[in-house]
Amino acid sequence: MDSIRKEQEAREHQYLSPYASFSDCSAGRDEYEAPCDIRTEYQRDRDRIIHSKAFRRLNGKTQVFLAPMGDHYRNRMTHTLEVAQIARTIAKALRLNEDLTEAIALGHDLGHTPFGHAGERALNDISTCGFAHHEQSIRIVELLEVKKNGKHMNLTREVRDGILNHQTEGRPSTLEGKVVRLADKIAYINHDIDDAIRGHIINEEDIPEEYTEVLGHTPSKRLNTIIHDIVTSSYDQPDIIMTEQVSVAMTGLREYMFKNVYTNPVAKGQEKKAEQLIKEMFGYYVTHAENLPSEFINQIENGDGKCYNEIHLYSDNELRQLRTEKAVCDYIAGMTDRFAVAKFHEILIPSNWDVY
Repeated sequence: MDSIRKEQEAREHQYLSPYASFSDCSAGRDEYEAPCDIRTEYQRDRDRIIHSKAFRRLNGKTQVFLAPMGDHYRNRMTHTLEVAQIARTIAKALRLNEDLTEAIALGHDLGHTPFGHAGERALNDISTCGFAHHEQSIRIVELLEVKKNGKHMNLTREVRDGILNHQTEGRPSTLEGKVVRLADKIAYINHDIDDAIRGHIINEEDIPEEYTEVLGHTPSKRLNTIIHDIVTSSYDQPDIIMTEQVSVAMTGLREYMFKNVYTNPVAKGQEKKAEQLIKEMFGYYVTHAENLPSEFINQIENGDGKCYNEIHLYSDNELRQLRTEKAVCDYIAGMTDRFAVAKFHEILIPSNWDVY
């Protein structure tokens, strides 16, 4: 049966660009595993991400608009799927490794908090350790997501590198990671415009012509322009690049969205409540850590080996406080919006009392 996987690996060397990441040349996993007989290493990583609990929870997490009244607004799951689709389109056209690209794209937001970036800001503000969702995504795949056999996901280094470096300032080591890094921005700029128009926050006519004249006057035309620009600019090149004209227009469109949508008081009016909810829960669990689920209590008692640098600089009490805060961040960040609200009511809202 190994011949099935080996045939796929051989086809990669025959067809893919010399700049692609070949499955049989992976830097490997932290813990050795015997190869699968029918799947390549990156296909296994993609499958592990799709079957993870963290991936399923994305369906209950905010993308941009908190608790919108309507079935067609994006959530963190639909955003992730759109990133994967855009990234695979680009990777296929450039003859890069689609499986690696898809695995990175599907895993890039696993560590996102409930309530989108409002939840991320709240945890970053209140935790001594700080919080960033791309770093939390790595904690998910390296530490927090445990399979039925008791082992962690043990993804390849290339997939973890792409997940960690999907932010604007990130520097992925593979072209596939660079594709996902761009696809993330392409996806959220375009689908957030679509959602903002649906929510009557902006109109298509409001978008500055200096950007729409270059990129197009509809979301589909803008996607088509940007993707074609990346493919034609990057074809047979050792980098993923765009023309200056399209890059400037996309950056300008992103800045327009930050000014008119991402900080719009109508669209984001509920975020302060969400941030306060997260901070109240954080404070409660830090002082009542015994009420955390058992795996997080164990994390506080025994450490996880991935939280702190220069541990010897901390006293025992300081180290326990840091471990507690990190465990609380891990627990809260894993919540869906609905679970976070329900848990807040359970622990912080008085319930009716009846003597009978």
